Amino acid sequence: MAREYQLKKIGSVISSSTDYRAELNDQQYEAVTSGPGPALVLAGAGSGKTRTLTYRVAWLLDNGVEPESILLLTFTNKAAREMLGRVAALLPLETRAIWGGTFHSIGNRLLRRHAREIGFQPGFTIMDREDSEDLISTVVGGIDTSAVRFPTAEVLGDIFSFALNTDRPVPEVIAAKYRRFQPLTNQIGFIQKKYEERKRFANAMDFDDLLVKTVQVLQQNSTIAEFYQRHFQFILVDEYQDTNKLQSELIDLLAIRHQSVMVVGDDAQSIYSWRGANYQNILDFPRRYPNARIYRIETNYRSVPEILALANAAIRANTKQFSKTLRAHRDGSEIRPALVSLFDANQQAAFVTQRILALREGGVDLGSIAVLYRAHFQSLEVQLALTRSRVPFSITSGLRFFEQAHIKDVAAFMKFAINPADEVAFKRMARLLPGVAVKTAEKLWEQLSSVPDSERGDFRNWLGHCRVGQKPAKAWQQLRYTLDEIAPGRQPVSPSLMIRIILEAVYDDYLQAKYANYEQRRDDLTSLESYARTFEAPIDFLSQLSLLATTETESIREPDQETERITLSTIHQAKGLEWRAVFVIWLTDGMFPSSRSLESVDSMEEERRLFYVAVTRAKDELYLTYPAYWPGGSGDNRLQRPSRFLKEIPHDLFEEWQVGL
Repeated sequence: MAREYQLKKIGSVISSSTDYRAELNDQQYEAVTSGPGPALVLAGAGSGKTRTLTYRVAWLLDNGVEPESILLLTFTNKAAREMLGRVAALLPLETRAIWGGTFHSIGNRLLRRHAREIGFQPGFTIMDREDSEDLISTVVGGIDTSAVRFPTAEVLGDIFSFALNTDRPVPEVIAAKYRRFQPLTNQIGFIQKKYEERKRFANAMDFDDLLVKTVQVLQQNSTIAEFYQRHFQFILVDEYQDTNKLQSELIDLLAIRHQSVMVVGDDAQSIYSWRGANYQNILDFPRRYPNARIYRIETNYRSVPEILALANAAIRANTKQFSKTLRAHRDGSEIRPALVSLFDANQQAAFVTQRILALREGGVDLGSIAVLYRAHFQSLEVQLALTRSRVPFSITSGLRFFEQAHIKDVAAFMKFAINPADEVAFKRMARLLPGVAVKTAEKLWEQLSSVPDSERGDFRNWLGHCRVGQKPAKAWQQLRYTLDEIAPGRQPVSPSLMIRIILEAVYDDYLQAKYANYEQRRDDLTSLESYARTFEAPIDFLSQLSLLATTETESIREPDQETERITLSTIHQAKGLEWRAVFVIWLTDGMFPSSRSLESVDSMEEERRLFYVAVTRAKDELYLTYPAYWPGGSGDNRLQRPSRFLKEIPHDLFEEWQVGL
C-alpha cells in the first residue's frame, strides 16, 4: 500500500507571499492545489502549461514537501531551469535540492551511483551522436559490406535508437520504417550486438543508454528501485504527450508505490511519432492509473477567438483524443482567418511575400511573422520570392534550400557533366561513391588530369582510364554511363531531365544508405526537379542555384537599424512558439496531409494534430493557402485538391480570398 504524503496548510511552514488564488485562473488553481495521487493535466495550446507546473512545484514546497522529494522531468534542461528559476522567484526557499532536468540527465545522475549494478564503472563516458557513429563505423569496418551499398553509421544509429526507445526488436523496426534494408537485417542485428559489446568494453554509454540502463537498474534491483520509489514523493512530467515507451516505463517504475505523479500535456499536440513518441501514453494514463484525476486547462491567452474557433473545429474530427475546447482570454477581432486559393506554388509565394510587405507597412514587425509548412521542400518558392523582394528571413533548420548537402551533391553531377574541368565538382561527386574518400578522390582526379585532351571525347572512355578499387567499381561504371547520358555533347538535355537521370541512375541509392531522413531529402530533390523545369539551359539553372545559395537577402529596413527577419519553419520545429501573423502554406492533399499519412488512421490523426499545432501558433492573423496546380506532380497529381482538413472546417469560420492571375 503506497504511503500517502500529508500536505500541510499554507502558512504552517513558511510565510508565503504568493496568492495562488489571485495569480491563477480557476482551472489552473484546481490543478495546482490538488492533493497527492495521480493527476492528468490537459493543458491546451497557449493555456499557461509552464505557469501551471511552476506554481505546482511552489505549492508543494509551500505546503512542507521537502525539495529533494520532488522530481521534475522535462524535455530540455532549459525548461527545467526556467521553471525552477520561477519557483525560486515565488518563494523564499532553496530549490537546488529539487531533482529537475531531462529524462536523460536524471538517468545519468542515477547511473553515476549505480553503474556497477549493470556491469559499468561510475566514471563511464557519455558518447555524443558523433562519437556513437564513429564507434558504429568501426564495427561496420570489421565486416564485409562490399557486395551492397550498406547503410551509414548515421542510419544504423537511427535504427538502433528507434528500436530502443519504442521497445521493439530491430528486425521489426527495419520492416516497418527501413524496408529498403530488409535483406541486410541479419547483418544489422549482428552490428548492433557488436556495438553493445564495444560500448561495454570501453565503459561508455550513448544517449539512449542513459534511459535504457536506468530502467534496467530499477527493474533488476528491487532495493534500489524501492529507495527511489520512496524518495520521490511527487513526480511531475512536462510535455507528457511526447514521451516514448521507455520514458513512460521509467515514470511508472518510480511512481509505483505512491502514485503521486502529475503529468502535464496536450494529446492534441502529439506530433513526434516519427522519432518514437507514443501518444497512447497520455491517452492510456487513466487506464494505467485508475484513480487519476483529470484537469482541463482550456483558457488560451495567445490567440483571438476567431483563430481558436477554427482550431477547435480543426481537431474535432480526431476520434482518439480527450475532448477539450479552447476559450479565448482575449477580445474578438475584426479579422477572420483567411483561406486563399492560388494558381500554383509561384503565385502562392508571391501572395505570401506581398501580404508580408503589406503587414509590415501596417506596423507588424517582420520578426513577428512566420511561414509554416509540412516539409522543408515546400518552402522553396517562398524562399525565392522573399529573396527577390529583398525581404530578410531565417530558416529554423539553419540552411536555405539550396545550401543543403543533397542539393549540392546533385548539382555537382550536373556541373561536372557541363564542365569536365571542374575539379571541385568531380571530387564531391566521387566521394559519394562507396569506398572513395578524400585521398582516393584526389588520386582519381590526378589520373583523369593526365589523360591527353584528344582522348577526352566522351565520359565513358575518359573515366575508363581510371583505376578504381573493387568496392567502388560497380558504382564507377554506372557513373561513367550516367555522365555520358546527361552530357550536353550528344543532344540537349534539360536541367529537370538531368536531375531525374542522376537520381534514378546513381544518387537515389546513395541517399537511401546515407540519410535517416531519406524520404524528406527525396522530396526536396523532387521539388528541385520541378523548379528546374522553369529553365531551358542547364548552365542558367546552375548559375541561379549558386547565386541563391550564396547571396544573403538584403535588409529592407534602414542600414543602422537591427534587421528583423521572417521565420520560415516546419511545423514540427515551430511547436511551442508563437507569432502575430502566421501563413500555413501548401494545404493540399498529399502535401498536408502528406501522402504517406494516408496509409493509416493513426497517421492521419497525427497529421490533423500537426495542422492544429500550426494554426494555434497564430496570435492575431492566420492565412491558410494552397496552390491548385503543381507541375512537379505526376499525371493527375499535377492538379491539386484542397487539404481534407480545410473541408472539415465550417465555412463561416474563415474568409475566402480570391487572388487574380
